[in-house]
Amino acid sequence: MRHRRLLAAGAVGTVVVAAALGISSAAGAAPSASAPRASAPRDEGAPDSLRALAAKIGLRIGTAVIPFDLNTPAYRDIVADQFSVVTPGNEMKWQVVEPTRGTYDWSGGDRLVKFAEEHGQLVRGHTLLWHNQLPAWLTTGVANGTISDTELRALLHKHVIDEVTHFKGKIWQWDVANEFFTDSNPSGINPNDFWVSHLGAGIIAEAFRWAHQADPHALLFYNDYNIAGEDGTNAKSDAVYAWLRQMLAEGVPINGVGDQGHLDTQYGFPTQMTQDLRRYASLGLKVAITEADVRTFVNNPTAQVPTDHLATFAQPYEFSQMLKACLAVRQCISFTVWGFGDADSWIPGFFTGEGYATIYDVNLQPKPAYFDLQQDLQLAAYGAPHRVHTDQH
Repeated sequence: MRHRRLLAAGAVGTVVVAAALGISSAAGAAPSASAPRASAPRDEGAPDSLRALAAKIGLRIGTAVIPFDLNTPAYRDIVADQFSVVTPGNEMKWQVVEPTRGTYDWSGGDRLVKFAEEHGQLVRGHTLLWHNQLPAWLTTGVANGTISDTELRALLHKHVIDEVTHFKGKIWQWDVANEFFTDSNPSGINPNDFWVSHLGAGIIAEAFRWAHQADPHALLFYNDYNIAGEDGTNAKSDAVYAWLRQMLAEGVPINGVGDQGHLDTQYGFPTQMTQDLRRYASLGLKVAITEADVRTFVNNPTAQVPTDHLATFAQPYEFSQMLKACLAVRQCISFTVWGFGDADSWIPGFFTGEGYATIYDVNLQPKPAYFDLQQDLQLAAYGAPHRVHTDQH
């Protein structure tokens, strides 16, 4: 078993809130010859692989990757064979790329980009503006007053420009801003967010403008959890939709919205997901499922065997329904699972007693969820076969 684990963008916020608890012109910009092109995913590998089947309808099927786990042959082969877009789990976050002020470490991100280029894959950059996984020198400086708000803004500007410029022409989608809305009803931009509390809510739009300045051809996404009905009330989706509409009216270069898609079998499937994805698309935005996993209660964090046998049916069902929501919306351009193997999942380390959240087990063997996704993509790619002829009329 590998010792590195993926960290989810959602951290504490990815707990699904059950009902019981209380573009601008840039949106349509065409990629240049030097920018990643996604109109025709390469149909490579086995014809029944997830990536090959998804390619038939122009969908990118993806996974979050731990770049240095690519040293493991079985892990590397699955990434190459099954997925056509990859996301670094941690290696493009500020804490990792600038651990010491003024000293960058691009090694993890560069390695993943190189792997993607070698295997006909595209890359989702993740993430430029988030309250978590910030470098200690930054948060300490802000806390003790040695970094003023004016300097903080300048540092953020430099970070966005430097990182997007470093990867310019190599990133298909950037998660520019991540998790800014509250889980309350009504929802809204969180005034206590690290960035909002110091620089105001307008800093989100600024980050999109800076990213667009650095790479005008990358697709720029707002990414969040519980924004496709997972909260049971749709309050968060309503708030994000209203904010996106306002930002687009103001000319902010937002190209897409990503619903993370962290689900839990105990809450059931969010039935408004397709509707909410369509609503975002109606604004002229691309949409994506960016961090899909479906957790359930397990015996222990190592074996991750579900404690309720019905969960072995519910877990793949919810994965399938999530993919179908994407398939139903033409503007849904990618479906990414947040790591494909249970051994690397962030779930057991964060949700006590839960796991079994991905599509491969702890031994990197495909689970029922994998086969359900494969079947859904087969039907999407080829349709159901016509019935055999009979003599009956």
